[in-house]
Amino acid sequence: MSEKLTDIIDSKFEADVLNSELPVLVDFWASWCAPCKAIAPTIEAMAEEFDGKLKVFKMNVDENPSTPGKYGVRGIPTLILFKGGEIVDQLVGAVPKDQIKGLIEKGI
Repeated sequence: MSEKLTDIIDSKFEADVLNSELPVLVDFWASWCAPCKAIAPTIEAMAEEFDGKLKVFKMNVDENPSTPGKYGVRGIPTLILFKGGEIVDQLVGAVPKDQIKGLIEKGI
């Protein structure tokens, strides 16, 4: 995993995501999810491309059920973009790179 892309857990979500000065993209995923694995390289590329403008975190929904439940994550992968502690937009499923980039550009 890229050094620009880190795992996040329920107990750190508020401090690292909601209170972040930068926009934050959170990738809700699971180890058994093939579509999650399919978009992982794109998420890593976005973390590199937008370094300094955006934080990118991955949250394993099996290990951290509280936060996905709070944000209504029903399918994975789910990408949610936060800015100023609020949801800007989200995508569900293994979507193309241009859609992920478009999501990010809404928040930066």
